Amino acid sequence: MKRFFILLILGIFTTLPVYSSENENTASEQAKLLYADNNIEDSFNTLLSIPEEERTAENWLLLGNLLQDKERYDDAVFMYTKSILKDEKFYKAHYNLGNCYLNSDKPNLAIEEYKKVLKLKNDYAYAYYNLGCAYIKLGEYRKAKNAFLDAIYFKNTEPDFYYNIAYTYKKLNKEKDAKAYLEIYNKVMENKIEE
Repeated sequence: MKRFFILLILGIFTTLPVYSSENENTASEQAKLLYADNNIEDSFNTLLSIPEEERTAENWLLLGNLLQDKERYDDAVFMYTKSILKDEKFYKAHYNLGNCYLNSDKPNLAIEEYKKVLKLKNDYAYAYYNLGCAYIKLGEYRKAKNAFLDAIYFKNTEPDFYYNIAYTYKKLNKEKDAKAYLEIYNKVMENKIEE
């Protein structure tokens, strides 16, 4: 009888952490599904139900996204920072933190984050693109041009890349190049519409 009781107790204690972990995974998955369905409040509350110490970098990222969607940039910055603390190589957190800084008119901080993204994932076209946008805010058009060219190199089907490089060339007083990229922009837009 004692042996059965001891085994029962051991069985309870060994299953508790597994149960907790399964609940956390379930809550994470549920929050992602709710977010995908644009059920923002339920997604947010589901993520908050996960104890802080058990939240993954992705959980913190999603919390940041939800807060950024509500234009609560300072709170989003906090969440993205927590995500990075959980996994400093999680490039998506650096990227979204950069976006948050860019939206808050802090282009220098945004540039720092986009550069971190590119150290972790050097083919991420959108990081180059947003890096270019940050340089435009600073009036650094040559650096913006180079960033947009890199973005186009890695993803040549995104119309905004061509539009912004055309704008950048115009600011650099290179009308011929601006016109050429604007024509490419129009062709890429036509292709997107036809798809």
